[in-house]
Amino acid sequence: MRNWARALAVSAALLMPGAHASEAPEPPDQSWSFEGPLGGHDATAARRGFKVYAEACWSCHALDHIRFRDLGGLGFADDEVKSLAAGYEVPAGPNEYGDIVDDQGLLFMRRARPEDPFALPYLNEAAARTANDGVFPTELSLIVKARRGGPDYLFAFLTGYTEPPPALDLAEGRFFNAYFPGQAIAMEPSLSDGLIAYDDGTPETVDQYARDIVAFLAWTADPHLNARNRLGLGVVAFLAVFFILLLALKRRIWARLD
Repeated sequence: MRNWARALAVSAALLMPGAHASEAPEPPDQSWSFEGPLGGHDATAARRGFKVYAEACWSCHALDHIRFRDLGGLGFADDEVKSLAAGYEVPAGPNEYGDIVDDQGLLFMRRARPEDPFALPYLNEAAARTANDGVFPTELSLIVKARRGGPDYLFAFLTGYTEPPPALDLAEGRFFNAYFPGQAIAMEPSLSDGLIAYDDGTPETVDQYARDIVAFLAWTADPHLNARNRLGLGVVAFLAVFFILLLALKRRIWARLD
């Protein structure tokens, strides 16, 4: 009985948050254009963020709910979307014999088309885990809404890689991130200063890359935000004018009865 109680206590301690690492701090508040009742996506920042995603993140993280043609919502013209899609390869599916892999076990690939999603070139989840040290890469379409702290957390996470404290002994293949739960993560830092070239003069720093990709992922999580807010403003304006007309009509009717 005593051994069972001791084992239960040890198990409970292992399951307690922060048992192996200090608790992650709250991410600092940031200012985002898409927040607030009148907020909207900054298409320019989101376009830069797409560039960061395509060059630094897509090799591991899919956007299953976003297709190339959806980029029209960020101002990409149809020809741009077609040209952009053609620069990437996606799984081709079964050939005429029903095979999906070649004689070396590799997926048949083809040039992407506008209707294709930003999927990963893996046969299945097991293949994805094998290619990523046992970890299944998180799908990012809704990540801004799925994580507590939303955009503030993502920004803090992307900029939160530092050297671990001396007292923390990280396992091999793990990296220290102050804002990740447990603070030890298998994903290595994906951003560094000067990694991605901007053609509009925007600073090429980790902070700027992180801010831009958060803007892009906020758009993937709610691509219709701007249109919805415009519609809402139109409805409010209509109701305001309608109220004024009703008020004027009421006064005119009651003036006859005085």
